[in-house]
Amino acid sequence: MTAADATPRPAVLAEPPFRVPRDRADLQLFLQAALTLEHLTIPPYLTAMYTMRAGTNRPAFFVIRSVVLEEMLHMTLVANLLNAVGGRPLVAHSRFVSAYPTRLPFSKDGVTVALRHFGVEALETFLAVERPAYVAGPPGHPSVREDDGWTSVGQFYRTIREGVLRLTDGLGERELFNGDPARQVGPRDFYDSGGEVFPVTDLASALTALRVITEQGEGADRTVFDSDDRLFGEARQPAHYFRFDEILRQRSYGPHDTPATGPTGPALPVTWHDAYPIDPAARAADYPPDGEVRRAADRFDDVYARLLCVLEQAFTGDPGALRRTVPTMLELRDLAGRLCRNPHPDPARRARGLYASPTYEITGSRLARARSEPAG
Repeated sequence: MTAADATPRPAVLAEPPFRVPRDRADLQLFLQAALTLEHLTIPPYLTAMYTMRAGTNRPAFFVIRSVVLEEMLHMTLVANLLNAVGGRPLVAHSRFVSAYPTRLPFSKDGVTVALRHFGVEALETFLAVERPAYVAGPPGHPSVREDDGWTSVGQFYRTIREGVLRLTDGLGERELFNGDPARQVGPRDFYDSGGEVFPVTDLASALTALRVITEQGEGADRTVFDSDDRLFGEARQPAHYFRFDEILRQRSYGPHDTPATGPTGPALPVTWHDAYPIDPAARAADYPPDGEVRRAADRFDDVYARLLCVLEQAFTGDPGALRRTVPTMLELRDLAGRLCRNPHPDPARRARGLYASPTYEITGSRLARARSEPAG
């Protein structure tokens, strides 16, 4: 399969019904979908980083890296919220990882999310994923028609927020937030990144978690900036959408810039040619089974399966396990770097200038092996 004939696959987990969560089980379904959605963005962002040629595009590399770390933060906050309302986060499961290319859930625009090398097309996809949605209210809002269905990720999160508010009003705060507090990941368990992890134990902390997730992605109060400076006392910085926009436009946002003005700050130099072109529909089966490239791709997937197992362990009772994700992420970076420096072993793809790449094929058997490995 090539980029030209790659067909987007459906979302890994079925989208929740187009309605505000009606009960605890409904809310847990929505939050598991949110956890899956937050993870869906991470492999494409990592792929853009991994395909940069060593030592090039350092400003862009660190911008994308900062977003990856915050997506991990979002996953952790969603898991905390899911645990707080009595759910159990599912991460180490073959259905949790999308088969790329896939369709972006909760979007009316038919956005295809693929594993692409660093370049304009990848950045345009990232902008589509993170695009602010200022107008789409939750289902039942006077401005939303029932037959519209989901229109944006922002609308989906606003719907979760509305469900939390309604269920708190109907069940009572103590009854809704009755999960085991020992499952909550706190700041001491999470490596440093934008924002911070905090336990979710009541309505106020649940609403703050949802605010962090949405405003880090699309900006606060219709500005280009997130709210980390107000919530955590950190330096003011653009939200994810606008950080990616800086790379695409090769210019930084200044302190007084708005979504309407675009970035007017210092230049952000980008050299698009300093990346290894890859096939966005690559599969491990494209690599000869007895070759070094196939072994490297399989090793990458084995380590990624281990990462998912560690995340699930952290989200379901051992928050301290989250610290073990740091060396695992570094191992993935090194494995991917070696893989992407190999010209594609298929002669036709190699003739087109393509290189090998990780494929993120996380099977049940691979996860079972990862679970059996001793803790590092």
